[in-house]
Amino acid sequence: MAQSPVFPSSIQEIRVLDIIPCGSEEHPLFELHLERPDWKKWYPGQFVMIRHAETAEENPILARPISISNVTDTELVLLFQVVGRGTKKLSQIKKGERLVVWGPLGSHFAVEKTAPTLLLAGGIGIAPFVGYAAQHPSPEQVSMVFGHRLPESLYPVETLRRSIAVQTFQERSSNDLPAFIHLLEKSIQTCAEKEGLVLACGPTPFMRSVQKFAAQYGVRCQLSLEQKMACGVGACLGCVTKTTEKYPVAEKAGFPVQICLHGPVFRSDVIEL
Repeated sequence: MAQSPVFPSSIQEIRVLDIIPCGSEEHPLFELHLERPDWKKWYPGQFVMIRHAETAEENPILARPISISNVTDTELVLLFQVVGRGTKKLSQIKKGERLVVWGPLGSHFAVEKTAPTLLLAGGIGIAPFVGYAAQHPSPEQVSMVFGHRLPESLYPVETLRRSIAVQTFQERSSNDLPAFIHLLEKSIQTCAEKEGLVLACGPTPFMRSVQKFAAQYGVRCQLSLEQKMACGVGACLGCVTKTTEKYPVAEKAGFPVQICLHGPVFRSDVIEL
């Protein structure tokens, strides 16, 4: 499984078609629908940098990275959670306003038509798998285990179930965590026995567990890292992860690399979490 390539991106100003609250006041989640950018290609696992088209004095100076959830013939769909000033501002955008978007950025998930493929998502990490499931040439080969704390209905689970089999696990308290970790392990073990492919996206503790079990059972695995980014194009060195000696670019092996430029999707055995 080769390292996914990085593709050129463009900067465009595009119109907001709709913004749909799908969370709660305590846990605000939003589905943002934008005009489809003028992209020739995009791949599930890539992301965009996004900011309001108004002046910098009225908005956060830095753009915010958001994983691409899906792209249709008419729109770009993004799913995000309000976690700070930038995403709070983004959640207040109105239909018809315009956003500056540059992308698609970064590497992407592998697609193997005949390989059993296990998607592992934690919380908002479910976002990139909507487009992945919709585009996969053999959706009957794809399944998902989704761990979440908020109610299942707040996430695009039913959308995914139209294409693939989805098993969900809600962590209501810390007492549920061991059972979820066990579910992750058994799912990864089964995928390894079938010589399949594991793809994961979610918070760092979740990803550490996936990385550990992938190594334990010798299954091919890719991880999509969540990280704060300032530029999205590798210029500022604000988002880095350390590589292992297995990193495919010899001169970078064992050294930090920019997640935005060389990721966000990496083989699980070439990075340290």
